[in-house]
Amino acid sequence: MKPTHIEHIGIAVKNLDESIAYYQKVLGLECYAVEEIKDQKVKTAFFKVGQTKIELLESTDPEGPIGKFLEKKGEGIHHLAFAMDDVSGALKEAGEKGIRLIDKQPRKGAEGLSIGFLHPKSTHGVLTEFCGK
Repeated sequence: MKPTHIEHIGIAVKNLDESIAYYQKVLGLECYAVEEIKDQKVKTAFFKVGQTKIELLESTDPEGPIGKFLEKKGEGIHHLAFAMDDVSGALKEAGEKGIRLIDKQPRKGAEGLSIGFLHPKSTHGVLTEFCGK
């Protein structure tokens, strides 16, 4: 298992529209996609900086994972996502190395990618996501 690059940095925000305005007006970035992922109870917005994306995450349900994160920790970096050629294989290998998995099998994420998360208690406090096609 070896990541090909940082796919995106996920940032939890309270208000997607206000956050999009900051990234566009202050940083001069262009929001190229807004998407709701109903089963994850989140609405996302994407920006590209070089090869890396920034994913803003607004909760659509206070009981969803982003809603709980915002209540506990407030706005800020939520996760770091690595691009993998084989998400399923990478999750399996991480599990075999003793990493606690949130997802044992990939599931569908934003932009049609297959995704899987590693638990931050096994990754030195960083919620880690593997992404791939």
